[in-house]
Amino acid sequence: MKSRILPAAFAAAALATGLAACGSSDDDSSTNSSASGSDAQAAVTATLNGAGSTFAAPIYQQVGSDLKGKGLTINYQGVGSGAGVSQFAAGTVDFAGSDPALTDDDTASIKKGEPVQIPFALGAITASYKLGGVDSGLKLDGSTLANIYLGKITSWDDAAIKGQNPDVQLPSTKITVVHRSDSSGTTKGFTQFLANYSPAWKSGPGVDKDIKWPTGTGAKGNDGVAAAVKQTDGAIGYVEQAYALQNGFTFADVKNKSGKYIAPTLESTSAAAEGIEIPADLGVSTIDAPGASAYPIVSQTFAIAYKDACKAGLDKNKATGLKTFFNYLINDGQDTIKKLSYAPIPDSLKTKDQAAVDAMQCNGAAITS
Repeated sequence: MKSRILPAAFAAAALATGLAACGSSDDDSSTNSSASGSDAQAAVTATLNGAGSTFAAPIYQQVGSDLKGKGLTINYQGVGSGAGVSQFAAGTVDFAGSDPALTDDDTASIKKGEPVQIPFALGAITASYKLGGVDSGLKLDGSTLANIYLGKITSWDDAAIKGQNPDVQLPSTKITVVHRSDSSGTTKGFTQFLANYSPAWKSGPGVDKDIKWPTGTGAKGNDGVAAAVKQTDGAIGYVEQAYALQNGFTFADVKNKSGKYIAPTLESTSAAAEGIEIPADLGVSTIDAPGASAYPIVSQTFAIAYKDACKAGLDKNKATGLKTFFNYLINDGQDTIKKLSYAPIPDSLKTKDQAAVDAMQCNGAAITS
């Protein structure tokens, strides 16, 4: 598989950890947002502060730029999903970005009201590597990836890798494992995939946003893992596809649930959301989807706020701004998402997202035009 390079404008934005779009700051005047849909652009002036997922950080960067002329300033810090949810629960940010859905423990920690989580984009988690002499995508299955991350497979010419790649001349280069060091939704998605194909992983390191790693070198954020892989011959790391593309990485075709090796593309990422179960709280999961054409390591990402932001302590401007922002993410923002090498959400999910956004309130009253 040939690697691709993202446009220079995105390349500069993708690795940002502090993300901000220019605009006006809060003031005392506001006009409520229109009810719903792609035309829901309120004449509201508000600054919204968020933190969380580095996986989705490039989206928040670009959407912030899109909205800066509409009176909204979006300040977003890519600190990892776990830290973002913690900051939201502590009241230090207005919204959180998280790749896994809220857990019962997460919800219990959010004490100022009922949260709403809006899944608005999908992205492939790639098994990216740097290996001299191997300039096309290898084939790897879940069991092999788990054994690499367990430290049981330590060289690129191991029989388990050679068996899946009989036509590739594999060097004896030592494998350098790179993983996240922060609390990460990307980690939770990746470790869930490993646990699905490795009993040793499931009963050992397990599945979570941060775990005790058996081997390897830690790096902070998707950008940190990407930088570490880029610097080391023989390295392998799990990174969101936009970061992999920005760095010109080669990444593996991964064996999916139906037994096919699938490359991470926009089409195979979208296929992972086809026919998924959508729970009432919208806490969807697209890891290890059953479709024959689906790439198996696909993560969704959520924007999280309070259903009634005013009751949680935010002013009317911010409550209106949050609804306008979330409306944009699931409507016009879907074009931005595609341009950044993420997959848009299917219509079945968008319909339920829209209902949840329409239900956002300020002090018990609907936010309407």
